Amino acid sequence: MESRARLQCLDTEPTSSATQLVEIEGVSLPRETEESWGQIQGFQARPDDLLICSYPKAGTTWMQEIVDMIQHGGDAQKCARAPIYQRIPFIDMFPPIPVPSGLEQAEAVPSPRTLKTHLPIHLLPPSFLEQNCKIIYVARNVKDNVVSYFHFHRMNRMIPEPGKWDQFLENFIAGKVICGSWFDHVRGWWEAKEHHPILYLFYEDIKEDPAQEIRKIAQFLGLELLEPVVNLIVQHTAFESMKTNPMANYITLPSSLLDHSVSPFMRKGTVGDWKEHFTVAQSEHLDTIYAQLLGDSSLTFRTQL
Repeated sequence: MESRARLQCLDTEPTSSATQLVEIEGVSLPRETEESWGQIQGFQARPDDLLICSYPKAGTTWMQEIVDMIQHGGDAQKCARAPIYQRIPFIDMFPPIPVPSGLEQAEAVPSPRTLKTHLPIHLLPPSFLEQNCKIIYVARNVKDNVVSYFHFHRMNRMIPEPGKWDQFLENFIAGKVICGSWFDHVRGWWEAKEHHPILYLFYEDIKEDPAQEIRKIAQFLGLELLEPVVNLIVQHTAFESMKTNPMANYITLPSSLLDHSVSPFMRKGTVGDWKEHFTVAQSEHLDTIYAQLLGDSSLTFRTQL
């Protein structure tokens, strides 16, 4: 890797099994990602690939399950064929255990493939855009997103400890977390949709009217769904259903990797939980940063329903 990749110093030390963060083109990523960067950039997308993308903890798993259900006509049994992380390979995942990487899984999957990434648009393997692949992007309001990411850091033994909430919020705003700046991420993909086949969806819209968003996704994929099937998918992908579904809730991974006793992977799935974590000063500070970085954008988010 070129010298642009350097160790990112965080205020919290990673646990012995956790990855260290490095910086690649201004974005904090796990060291294992940097070590395989050539493979990631050289990944060969196929024209019929579908890519699901988001900033971490913005509703990615939810979208994966919705898409899988749409592709299988609402057949929940077919969607229970394997855990979600096996059904839809995560191309930028390189776990610290001797199992195939997300890239290796993706390359072994026959077409048509559905894949997942958390990479910002400027770090995406170029072949996805060259092949004009369809991409679904999910964005979540910044306040709920950072709260969910904080609790994910608490239970995920593969990434650095978050430290206290105040410190994590500072690191998040500064982009010193995996996948870097939330602001750059959501804006980059928002602007890219003007030039590429990208369906840009909002977590809050899916929460408010899941049936409408499911129809929108099916239309984007060129699939027709009868209303009873739409209703089946709404029920199957409701938060309480997802939370108890072992093929979607990551409970099948060992607790040495994801410790659900600290915080479940599927925690609350609500809009507005940020109010339980932010002080008034923190909320106002983030509002100011948001106005500075996204005030001139047409992007709008809802922080409550």
